[in-house]
Amino acid sequence: MTLKTTDLLVAPALRRRFWLAALALGVALVAALPAAPVHAQPQVTLPDFADLAERVGPSVVNIRTLERSRGARGVPEMDEDMLEFFRRFGLPIPNQPGPRGQRPAPDGGEPQQRGVGSGFILSADGYVMTNAHVVDGADELIVTLPDKREFKARLIGTDRRSDVALVKIEASGLPTVKIGDVNKLRVGEWVIAIGSPFGLENTVTAGIVSAKARDTGEFLPLIQTDVAINPGNSGGPLLNLRGEVVGINSQIYSRSGGYMGISFAIPIDEATRVADQLRTSGRVSRGRIGVSIDQVTKDVAESIGLGKAGGALVRSVEAGGPAEKAGVEPGDIITKFDGKAVEKSGDLPRIVGGVKPGSKVTLQVFRRGSYKDLSVTVAEVEPDQKRAAAESGGASKPQATVATLGIGVSDLGEAQKRELKIKNGVRVDSVDGPAARAGLREGDVILSIDNAEVSSAKQFEAVVSKLDKTRAVTVLVRRGDTVNFLIIRPAR
Repeated sequence: MTLKTTDLLVAPALRRRFWLAALALGVALVAALPAAPVHAQPQVTLPDFADLAERVGPSVVNIRTLERSRGARGVPEMDEDMLEFFRRFGLPIPNQPGPRGQRPAPDGGEPQQRGVGSGFILSADGYVMTNAHVVDGADELIVTLPDKREFKARLIGTDRRSDVALVKIEASGLPTVKIGDVNKLRVGEWVIAIGSPFGLENTVTAGIVSAKARDTGEFLPLIQTDVAINPGNSGGPLLNLRGEVVGINSQIYSRSGGYMGISFAIPIDEATRVADQLRTSGRVSRGRIGVSIDQVTKDVAESIGLGKAGGALVRSVEAGGPAEKAGVEPGDIITKFDGKAVEKSGDLPRIVGGVKPGSKVTLQVFRRGSYKDLSVTVAEVEPDQKRAAAESGGASKPQATVATLGIGVSDLGEAQKRELKIKNGVRVDSVDGPAARAGLREGDVILSIDNAEVSSAKQFEAVVSKLDKTRAVTVLVRRGDTVNFLIIRPAR
């Protein structure tokens, strides 16, 4: 086939029209296909605290504490020449309160400002919650509302153990806070604080919940946050994003005296229980059972058959106290109290403290490989109560030495047992090798070994002779008026 000149000219045009048609067809086919889902990138938005601060702010107050001068209070008087030096240069007089070196007023004079803190209104008739350390030692309390109204406040009561105080101002129709549920508070959740750091009223700071149930106090499982808290914030509310109070800002961890990124708040459920008692009776009543406790380590739990580490190890039992009357013994591990699990030793004081004194409740103990339920009548915590310490008596001549463990023991006389208030046990007279490395000391009393109660030096030796020499053995030891578990590991 031969092409003519006109064919050569037409062929490129045909090819272009062919490819344009094919392209149009491809576009049409693609358009006819179902659309693929589009995955949009999530947008991170920070919370807006403005509405929350505006809504709750009117319920947060400033608390100024005033103190009347107590005279010299043992502070030596300065001579006039030295006083003139401080006055001339405008310096504050050491140990002498008052603005720019002003001499303090005599007793009964004008009260001087002592400190500043925060609080929040619980009820429309003027009950205000704050920290006990904010109002402690104050002669007068001045509560300032955000609308600049000032009231002299009356102290209803304080509880130093929880650091909670309740004060009252004579007013009505006041804006109040809403109490939240601490159990629903989550680690990582946004929270804000409102207070008066350094006297700067209604300051708002924000952060997140860093941890819950921090054991930094006897009765306080504190909320840890990274909200900026400084002097003057104490007593102010910690709020969730729903505007509910979940805690009272109370403490900071600091090496400088200022905020360093770690703050603590009292859980509002604990604080509310205290405030209710203060409002009713002006004091707080807590339960006690008369035991000294310690944590249960993983090694101890495994060695005595408890399984996982948990509960509270009873190191000593108060003579004549509720626990002793109930049959609790040193070395017991309290795993439940009043139906509530004791996950760690710090749980027990809070659980017992929340029980009304005089109540009869059941506690569960783990003793020598098995669980036992005991009935105890809860007594009331008394301030500054001191425990009587039992002194150890002399020992008789050593009667048994167990070389495999490095322990020399002897029998205890009946008089010694009565003095120590124990039924069984042997005295440690010499310690060497594995026992010494485990921390056993001469003069200790061994109450049990490998979950077997020890009644005599001879019986102790018999028990040890049957032990597996390749595994660790647990001994329950009394030292002074406390007991503890020691794990003796074989020499390698």
